[in-house]
Amino acid sequence: MAGLGLRRAADWLSGGRATIAVVAAMALIGCVPTEVAAPATPSRFDFAGQVTRVVDGDTFWISGQRTRIRVWGLDAPEIGRAGGSAATSQLAGLVSGRSVQCRIRDVDRYGRIVGQCWLPDGRDIAATMIASGAAREYCRFSGNSYGTC
Repeated sequence: MAGLGLRRAADWLSGGRATIAVVAAMALIGCVPTEVAAPATPSRFDFAGQVTRVVDGDTFWISGQRTRIRVWGLDAPEIGRAGGSAATSQLAGLVSGRSVQCRIRDVDRYGRIVGQCWLPDGRDIAATMIASGAAREYCRFSGNSYGTC
């Protein structure tokens, strides 16, 4: 018999009725909270670190990661192709030795983390590279996120 009472109480509490009852009771006695804390939101970044080496125009190594980071949404010419060295130099000038924050978007077939990454000033690395003309948007994967597809 006592088990049935506990079950009913649990059902009542889980239905949200308890919250309403507590707020109503507080209102009646003048104890209504005047401020409600905003819920904690998770960080929009999965990891951060300092860029330790630029591999090419769309890939780099970051401290604290055991694999390379492939910049999401960015398609840079390969080294040895027209524009490859320029793209690599552009990315190196942008990120070498700097801290970046990244959100994991995927893992590619080579095991690289495909990350959307930002500089400390808030600039998106892919957007900055695309705007510089050193690389282009990888429309197959980006879904026109940078508006150039």
